[in-house]
Amino acid sequence: MRIMCFSPHPDDSELFCGGTLAKYKAQGHDVAVAVMTRGDVGSPTLSREEIAAVREKEARAASAIIGAEFFWLGYDDEFIYDSREVRMHVIDILRQFKPDIVLCPDKDNDYHPDHTRTGQLIWDTHVMAAVRLIPTDHAACKRIHEIWYYDTPAGIGFEPEAYVDITDVWDTKLKMVECHRSQDDWLQHIYGYPAKYLLETQFRFRGYQCGCTFAEAFRKARMYPQSVARHGLLPV
Repeated sequence: MRIMCFSPHPDDSELFCGGTLAKYKAQGHDVAVAVMTRGDVGSPTLSREEIAAVREKEARAASAIIGAEFFWLGYDDEFIYDSREVRMHVIDILRQFKPDIVLCPDKDNDYHPDHTRTGQLIWDTHVMAAVRLIPTDHAACKRIHEIWYYDTPAGIGFEPEAYVDITDVWDTKLKMVECHRSQDDWLQHIYGYPAKYLLETQFRFRGYQCGCTFAEAFRKARMYPQSVARHGLLPV
């Protein structure tokens, strides 16, 4: 099976579904991470070009921990827009990896415009990726992938439909998140807390909801065709 995560910023995939990606990879599935923006405003001290270079390096290192394939789309942080150019780019990335399942932000409930637009772009292109007469550099996908929306920051407005117990890969998730060292400074600067606080609070609570120590939460996008399996390809 092939699982792809679209991350609005260079750390979102690790923060919100890094454990799930690690579990899929450990079970022998193919995993990829696609990062929409270069994270070029996420520093209280560095220039945009400096922090963008740092964050790409951090994101690549995080994906390498689990051996995930990595895609860097390189748009400006805070300025993702729905345009023909962006749609075609997303379609071509999907066609390169040809996923069975795509994890992405919740287009309806997330607070951040980059998050909601990433989720909307994945929704808007999920059929287009399989349409031959929309040409890109790579051949059209042979099937329409499933979409699962991952949790929102602090879980605000998000009603989980499925949980993945990530207790056994918690240390791996932490190592992935710790690759994003630049973001501890940024989170402290703008929100007043480090990434570890978010992790311990949100994912222990999700675990409490479903009866384990740590969990990640998801809801499934409704579409045609639905998968044959009753609950789709998630949970692992």
